[in-house]
Amino acid sequence: MGLQSDSALQSILLFPIHLLVWLYSVLSFLPWYYITGAGERKALSNRIKARSTSGRAEGPYRSVDHFDSLAREDFPGKDTLDKLFQHAVQRFGDGQCLGTRDVLSEENEVQPSGKVFKKLILGEYRWMSYNDLDTITTEFGSGLAALGQQPKSSIAIFCETRAEWMITAQACFRRNFPLVTFYATLGEEAIAFGLNETGVTHLVTSVELLETKLKIPKLKHVIYVDQKKVSTEGYPAGLSIHSMQAVQELVVKEAVVKPQPSDLAVVMYTSGSTGRPKGVMIVHSNLIAGMTGQCERIPGLGPDDTYIAYLPLAHVLEMTAEISCVTYGCRIGYSSPQTLSDQSTKIKKGSKGDSSVLRPTLMAAVPEIMDRINKNVMSKVQEMSFIQKKLFTLGYNYKLEQIRRGYDAPLCNALLFRKVKKLLGGRVRMMLSGGAPLSAATQRFMNVCFCCPVGQGYGLTETCGAGTITEVADISTGRVGAPLLCCEIRLRDWAEGGYTSKDKPNPRGEILIGGPNVTMGYYRNDSNNQDFFADENGQRWFCTGDVGEIYPDGCLQIVDRKKDLVKLQAGEYVSLGKVESALKNCALIDNICAYANSEQNYVISFVVPNQKKLTELAKQRGIVATWEELCTHPDMEREVLREIKEVASSIKLQRFEIPVKVVLSPEPWTPETGLVTDAFKLKRKELKNHYLHHIERMYGGK
Repeated sequence: MGLQSDSALQSILLFPIHLLVWLYSVLSFLPWYYITGAGERKALSNRIKARSTSGRAEGPYRSVDHFDSLAREDFPGKDTLDKLFQHAVQRFGDGQCLGTRDVLSEENEVQPSGKVFKKLILGEYRWMSYNDLDTITTEFGSGLAALGQQPKSSIAIFCETRAEWMITAQACFRRNFPLVTFYATLGEEAIAFGLNETGVTHLVTSVELLETKLKIPKLKHVIYVDQKKVSTEGYPAGLSIHSMQAVQELVVKEAVVKPQPSDLAVVMYTSGSTGRPKGVMIVHSNLIAGMTGQCERIPGLGPDDTYIAYLPLAHVLEMTAEISCVTYGCRIGYSSPQTLSDQSTKIKKGSKGDSSVLRPTLMAAVPEIMDRINKNVMSKVQEMSFIQKKLFTLGYNYKLEQIRRGYDAPLCNALLFRKVKKLLGGRVRMMLSGGAPLSAATQRFMNVCFCCPVGQGYGLTETCGAGTITEVADISTGRVGAPLLCCEIRLRDWAEGGYTSKDKPNPRGEILIGGPNVTMGYYRNDSNNQDFFADENGQRWFCTGDVGEIYPDGCLQIVDRKKDLVKLQAGEYVSLGKVESALKNCALIDNICAYANSEQNYVISFVVPNQKKLTELAKQRGIVATWEELCTHPDMEREVLREIKEVASSIKLQRFEIPVKVVLSPEPWTPETGLVTDAFKLKRKELKNHYLHHIERMYGGK
């Protein structure tokens, strides 16, 4: 009875607010509708975006905006990366290009747990113009040639995301030095493998990586990008170590050998989510075509934009995003995941993170980062007073409903979400998500709270990151958009998994991507090159291993992955990726890996729990323990399993898909642990090895 009277009182108190919202909607809708062109945007959202060129359900599907042929170049005649850069320098010479913040001071901060965290106080962004970048690129390229670097001979870069990475890349593109790239978080063995496989003699790196991670096989020259002194002790006698500044001062007289469109531009080593890393061979024409398709989906891209760069530049999504920004005159401000916002781990309390200083308009993110932002903001909402929480929820739900209809809520943006927007600087007009599927809930959260569209993209290193991107006007969720102008998509039946072009309501199958953006295969790895093939017209195709569904408007949805499908003892097929995607919605879960053994009849899971939520739950249960002890406490394992079962049943997972046992990890999975890639994709093989004794225990072994 008490609860009913409280609820009635709340309804009475909130009635005037509901009435105001209703009146505002009625009075403002028509003027807003016609002034902003909302009707046109809704029509664009509903339009047919791609059609099958064959008329068959399996495709190939092409964008209706470039149906007769596939796009290869954005700027006629600019068919190599060096020509593209020179074109940008001519157009935007004195404009700001690359920006970096100076470190003003560093402090060690002791945490309650006893751990010591390094905190930074950073200054304003210092900018390099296009002309400056052109000069430094010329000098550095000349210096590399003076050190014996030859055209068409590979050079490696193993470095964090920073301006010097882009300087190195542009210098290599200009002089036709194929660039071999490695993630800064790749393990020592993987890097040594790649360096040996490509046989490089010159390497560009940072002092930190040189001193901590590098095993040096056949190298002759190492160039470090920092302004620090490096001790040469302990390195092989035949190895020369140079600063980037010293290399720029070297001069060579010989003529510059320019690349051709068919010349190798990059050998990009993938982070190896399924084992040993593979070097993807990318020629200039591949990247030019891929970026042509990507840029078309970002309306208004130009000098008024500012891009915040913090994802690994050795990832094709970030590399193509930054080269595209340089091409179109956008400023690029460098950042890192540890300094991105005011709340980031390396930013001293009270000082500003990179987003607050830079105030970007464009940003790329992997779903894992957006999920964290979502959980952090919603956690803060739970700490609000009753009235604040109710007002936020009312505004959130109102705007959510407006967005679903294809409209907006300007008043809510101004009154409720302005503060949330400021977490990323307050000016972001578009976010691009790639690397993994983005949940519908997180996409809508970003739409509502950050007041910007989220372009979900799908592509692979093997396709230069180009495949599909949702259009800005598309208000649907869970899909990755229609094929880009540079490529087409086919579906290939996968009978074993139960996916065919005859499926209803929409055709499904393995996704094949074809076009000029499809790369030239793997470096010295013929055993894996069966995933690439050329059709009767000479067009290259790549078999992705992902399973997709194509909607009547030509948009693609990723529904499964062939490698994630496990057949249980009783014959049921379990899609591990589907289970993980569904269960990430659990409030108690920050990350999850589902695991199944074909000789068993049930699924188990490894979980990184949400520390705040699990600690609060432990207090409610009267359990007092350290974080590590909580993660091994049987009661906490039972609570997480109970939450898993509740969420699983609410989203209608099959009984055999629901994990029946769990192990909780006190340590988060980061690229540094080697358990996830730099795009935060699970490394299943490494996770299996890491939790091997837990797997044996959960399956009744030891």
